Amino acid sequence: MSDSSPASAAPVLDVWCELQCPDCRTALEDLRALRARYGDRLELRLRHFPLEKHKHSFAAAQAAEEAAEQGRMWPYVEAVLARVEELDRGGEPVLVEVARELGLDAEEFDTALVDGRHILIVDADQAEGKAIGVTGTPTYVVGGERLDGGKSQEGLRERVEEIVDRLLAEGA
Repeated sequence: MSDSSPASAAPVLDVWCELQCPDCRTALEDLRALRARYGDRLELRLRHFPLEKHKHSFAAAQAAEEAAEQGRMWPYVEAVLARVEELDRGGEPVLVEVARELGLDAEEFDTALVDGRHILIVDADQAEGKAIGVTGTPTYVVGGERLDGGKSQEGLRERVEEIVDRLLAEGA
């Protein structure tokens, strides 16, 4: 169990993402920069927001949860986002193939997609996102502020950095 006292807790950046979204793929550069800048002083949390216009996004969100179970969520997310167009054409077999390429238990991915063991997590994320006003991806929530990157990502990383720097200074 982790210490959850405010003075020791890292700020949380919720990243509302959809793994069939080209804008989310573009946002990876900002997420990598934030990870490099803050390391473990910032908790990056993937939140699922599958969009109806992308027919494989719900399965991709479930697959990302299986990757988390197997300890490789972010590498999996990045690999799937790198293949957005292929996922659009090839569907769920692409999700299993990516798992296999990353050395994950691909058969378990296939089973998880069939038995739906991660559906509740994805549904809960999507419902929470709708409740707080998420309408597109990527959307960030940090320090109580929602930053919508679905229309434009210009200046978002800088705004996230301002908020995180303020939160870290307040917690020091």
